[in-house]
Amino acid sequence: MKIAIDGPAGAGKSTISKAVAEKLGYVYIDTGAMYRSVGLAAITDGIDPRDESGVVGILDDLNIEIKTSGGAQRYYLNGADVTEKIRENPVSMAASNVAVIPAVRLKLVELQRKTAEKADVVMDGRDIGTYVLPDAELKIYLTASVHERALRRFRELSAKGETADIESVEREIAARDKNDSERDFAPLRQADDAILVDTTDMTVPEVIDAIIKLAEEKRAEVSG
Repeated sequence: MKIAIDGPAGAGKSTISKAVAEKLGYVYIDTGAMYRSVGLAAITDGIDPRDESGVVGILDDLNIEIKTSGGAQRYYLNGADVTEKIRENPVSMAASNVAVIPAVRLKLVELQRKTAEKADVVMDGRDIGTYVLPDAELKIYLTASVHERALRRFRELSAKGETADIESVEREIAARDKNDSERDFAPLRQADDAILVDTTDMTVPEVIDAIIKLAEEKRAEVSG
């Protein structure tokens, strides 16, 4: 069974998807981490993430791996553990910029689909239900208001000791929404058969429980 969870930046997709996968005993695939890895590679090589030819030029030499260690997933870029580094703020926008490049999406989508063929999965991203796994049995579109998403991101950065202000974080979130929804190739949008879950006024446990219930109902429907 495949569960696709899409939504804009800061909607809590990774946190929710990870917890849902753990409770169901499914494999969690964080597609955002893959795009962040490409964005980080571009930054590291001094390439503007918006420079399509420059980014395409490094794709063949990129090796992105996801490994599980102690129950947690670690992300490796060309053999180096970049799990923490890909979560840094500059990499977030870089990920959004490289994600609009068709060659990047094609390379990573192939990897994502191959992974989903091997197990029951929960996969999150921007275009999972619409493009990567259009045949997913359960599709969720997870969202929240721009202000709420910015507030969550601000708290996350503050907890890490990083300097940020809520206004700039909110502007960045809005810019990423625009970038993701207006790209030509597989833009962010709610799939026609996706269930909308607005988390603005919901706690994380409430969101997890709601999706688990939907998953169990779908699993019973599919198996029955």
